[in-house]
Amino acid sequence: MGERKGIPMALGLLAMILFFIASSSSHLVRASDDADDAIFYESFDEDFDGRWIVSDKEDYNGVWKHAKSDGHDDYGLLVSEQARKYAIVKELAESVSLKDGTVVLQFETRLQNGLECGGAYIKYLRPQESGWKPKEFDNESPYSIMFGPDKCGATNKVHFIFKHKNPKSGEYVEHHLKYPPSVPSDKLTHVYTAILKPDNELQILIDGEEKKKANFLSSEDFEPPLIPSKTIPDPDDKKPEDWDERAKIPDPSAVKPDDWDEDAPMEILDEEAEKPEGWLDDEPEEIDDPEATKPEDWDDEEDGEWEAPKIENPKCEAAPGCGEWKRPTKRNPAYKGKWSAPYIDNPSYKGIWKPREIPNPEYFELAKPDFEPIAAIGIEIWTMQDGILFDNVLIANDDKVAESYRETTWKPKFTVEKDKLKAEEEAATGSDGISGFQKKVFDLLYKIADIPFLSEHKSKIFDLIEKAEKQPNLTIGILVAVVVVFVSIFFRLIFGGKKPAKVEKKPERTEASNNQGSGENEENKEKEKQKEEASNAARRRPRRET
Repeated sequence: MGERKGIPMALGLLAMILFFIASSSSHLVRASDDADDAIFYESFDEDFDGRWIVSDKEDYNGVWKHAKSDGHDDYGLLVSEQARKYAIVKELAESVSLKDGTVVLQFETRLQNGLECGGAYIKYLRPQESGWKPKEFDNESPYSIMFGPDKCGATNKVHFIFKHKNPKSGEYVEHHLKYPPSVPSDKLTHVYTAILKPDNELQILIDGEEKKKANFLSSEDFEPPLIPSKTIPDPDDKKPEDWDERAKIPDPSAVKPDDWDEDAPMEILDEEAEKPEGWLDDEPEEIDDPEATKPEDWDDEEDGEWEAPKIENPKCEAAPGCGEWKRPTKRNPAYKGKWSAPYIDNPSYKGIWKPREIPNPEYFELAKPDFEPIAAIGIEIWTMQDGILFDNVLIANDDKVAESYRETTWKPKFTVEKDKLKAEEEAATGSDGISGFQKKVFDLLYKIADIPFLSEHKSKIFDLIEKAEKQPNLTIGILVAVVVVFVSIFFRLIFGGKKPAKVEKKPERTEASNNQGSGENEENKEKEKQKEEASNAARRRPRRET
């Protein structure tokens, strides 16, 4: 009887042990102990079909797939085709306010096939009342924040853009983060974090490391600034007709000297020059190639009379020259050129005219941004590469929660990938010498290129670094070139230099890039055509007219 009573107790104990083990194992794969503190979390462990909505717009024909990350059992949302537009959206159960407290936006991407031209960013969309539908999600759908990697041509940045409504004009304006960090150049999994704080501070982290700090109200951090200038140039103000902007003018009292000869040539024959001894007057500079033979397929009627190609006359190599000797020219000491009056200070100079400043009708003041709430998460990209994998999309109200997710979801994968990459590099080089050294140097150079005062030269520096990465045999030479660029810029900053003119930024246009590329193709075709014609001319000479 006692044994029978012990059986249920043993089974109960066994059930408790199994429950404990299951709980422990689930803890290992669970994203975070603070999962309940996440406002939104998507691990893509389950298929997205039925939970995320793919856009029906005709242009967005890229196929999304539920796929494993290369080398892992972890699933993500995969961009499966090249040269396609993609759009997919996930509606949130409740809208997320960005006005109160800290809000953290975080997600992982892995560029498994690299990224030459394309985006891997996320759009945090406004409520549908603002004028969009999930099935019609496209690049015109209104968003509050756009965040993530984007790379194409000279563009290499981790975007942070927010749209804000001007309370005076009622228009929504895009505000772009100035000097954003660059996109990691490898094919490893990276985690991107944006922390919006109640004191108007923004932090951008890549792999948990702070890459950029900004203030939403600072004109130094966003373009255009969130708060407009108090005054603007008066569009109705006109420059007076008698306003003289010339700082210098020709001296009206100056007179051309009597001995100034404007007709004297710049160069004259050197009468003192003598023909060098041994000059071969009767020898031509070029002669027919004595070793050349008429091609067997040459048709005199079709191709014309064949003539041997010309070569340099070997007799001229030992002599000072061949052919008719001509007296050289020298600079004319009497040459003065066109006379012009010297310049003097303009007594009527008033400076460069500027329109007067008037109060800006769109000016407003804010203690903090009036962000629109987030009602959905959308990925709307155009990319030339496939293999882009999105994973572990998180919205939280505490950066500690985001850190916990990074430690449990991203870091283990990244560590495995990094170790595997290191092993492959060591196997390729036979040691951990130059390859590991190169990787460290490249990482350092990318960090240096992100320094704000180098932004003007950023695209050229990136081009040099990328060439070095792709062509290891040229690495040392290219690294020297990059160092020379850095040193040149440093010396210009220390010792001064010509200040570049201020250029107004214009929005990038894809059409302009396409036209430029088309122009380059035409130029290359023309060069090939010229090379082919030159080659044919060397082999064949047309019949001379007699």
